Amino acid sequence: MRPFHHVLVNTLLANITTSYLWFCLAFWVYLETRNVGLTGAINGLYMALIATGSIFFGSVVDHHRKKTVMMLAAVATLVAFALAALVWVLWVDPTQVRADDPAIIAFAVIILVGAVVEHMRNIALSTTVTLMVPEAGRDKANGLVGMVQGLAFSLTSVISGLSIGYLGMEISLWIAVGLTVVALVHLLPLKITETQLVSPEATEDAADVITSGIDLRGSWAVIRLVPGLLALILFSSFNNLMGGVYTALMDPYGLEMYGPQLWGVVLAVTSVGFILGGALVAKVGLGGNPVRTLLLVNLAVAAIGATFALREWWWLFAAGMLAFMSLMPAAEAAEQTILQRVVPFRQQGRVFGLAIAIEMVANPVSAITVAVLAQSYVIPWMSTPAGWNSFGRLLGGGETRGMALMFTISGAVMFAVVVLAFFSRPYHRLSEYYASTSQDVAGQAGTGVS
Repeated sequence: MRPFHHVLVNTLLANITTSYLWFCLAFWVYLETRNVGLTGAINGLYMALIATGSIFFGSVVDHHRKKTVMMLAAVATLVAFALAALVWVLWVDPTQVRADDPAIIAFAVIILVGAVVEHMRNIALSTTVTLMVPEAGRDKANGLVGMVQGLAFSLTSVISGLSIGYLGMEISLWIAVGLTVVALVHLLPLKITETQLVSPEATEDAADVITSGIDLRGSWAVIRLVPGLLALILFSSFNNLMGGVYTALMDPYGLEMYGPQLWGVVLAVTSVGFILGGALVAKVGLGGNPVRTLLLVNLAVAAIGATFALREWWWLFAAGMLAFMSLMPAAEAAEQTILQRVVPFRQQGRVFGLAIAIEMVANPVSAITVAVLAQSYVIPWMSTPAGWNSFGRLLGGGETRGMALMFTISGAVMFAVVVLAFFSRPYHRLSEYYASTSQDVAGQAGTGVS
């Protein structure tokens, strides 16, 4: 496991660096312009590029050696951040920041590209778990991955705000460039040998990676071959569709209940749940049937979503958030573990990429729809006598009852869907296929640190 731990640490450093600069950019743009539209456009473009780019990234990961892909991602991110620094020095006037300034737009887009390209490393990491970790310990390794992602989220959420508040955008930019160099230097001596396990056309030449193309047909063919796999991806997409309710309403609900200062503290504290949940999976694993574990976790998540806003009590909402975030690593690890066994190693990158694309597209679409419905219809309606007569006894009083109604309804719908999934044919077929399939490739390829 030591070589895998080296790769995991390197990914942690890279993820913290890109997330740190991306968070800094979002904070800085809003604080300087007070333009919600510009900030939202930047964040929306980021999500859209990851969703579309994941398909291409997955194909690249499958057709090339994992070390080559990670190197390409690291170099591309460094080049992008260095170009952003050049734009800053030559054209950006930090005292005159405007939403229509071409220099600001170019600066933001270049940083965005560097952050999105780095996502290719995360897809490569998912396939590297299959390659470097014996099958019996793969669920625990995925728990470590979840813990690392949670740690990166927690650290960047706090550090980025402090960095912009006390150091400013320019110093934050140079810190990110320096950390990107450190991550690249740390990656150089790592060795991942993939003897006979990569596609025949695999190459060590990073310059050839961009020729891989987008293999939608190959991704779709692999998904259709595995019994129940398409249903799993659609189920995860449905969860992200429901998750759009949290994306749209979590911050407004928290800001109304706690105020901006305390809400930041609550986010920082409850995000520790990501680390705790990942650590628990890394310790005890996911059990003999991760498909069943995934549904059980989603059942618990649905129950939390249906109940943590039933009353406008600060402790109920905070406790629900902590439990919700603690369960997320188990859900992610379960899905990763399933795919790493049932999908042939040579096609895993494409399947991971397509699954990420489908799942990520569902969330922003749902979030926009929910935000419009909540603002225009549900929240005003809950303030009327008709709304109170319909749901007042269930949800109690308060200023946030319209949002609470949407949380409760989405949680109840998700709960019903998960219950139905337990009795569905795809669930049983995928569980049986998982139990009858083995893909322990870790012993077939040498791994090490040179």
